Amino acid sequence: MRVLLQRAKDASVVVDGEIIGSIEKGYVLLVGITHKDTEKDAAYIAKKIAGLRIYEDEEGKMNRSIDEVAGSILSVSQFTLYGNVQKGRRPSFIQAARPDQAEPLWEYFNEQLRELGLNVETGQFGAMMEVQLTNDGPVTLIIESPQG
Repeated sequence: MRVLLQRAKDASVVVDGEIIGSIEKGYVLLVGITHKDTEKDAAYIAKKIAGLRIYEDEEGKMNRSIDEVAGSILSVSQFTLYGNVQKGRRPSFIQAARPDQAEPLWEYFNEQLRELGLNVETGQFGAMMEVQLTNDGPVTLIIESPQG
């Protein structure tokens, strides 16, 4: 499982001209799922994200977590995180999990974040989405489950 995390001042997801999810301060998570991923991977990454200390304290050091700054999460399923562009000019997505596996695992991941006390908004699985955000920092991290 692979998550691209961007710290944001605000963010939203639009589908068919309608905002379906939006946050103020928090994280935008682009979530990629591969064939080998399990609920264990999803729980691991959710816990890792909830515990990250990437907000500045009074001294300007990254020392505060998302719950300490009353932040929210906007989670967007993103199969292209497992796109391979090493050969040819068109990406191969064979590493990405099929929708029947990926969607329930993405939903489980979002529920794990909620169980850790975080407010989670989402995009729409499989939809053509417009994701807008104002980067904060910018701070961008890649988080992967132990198997990578």
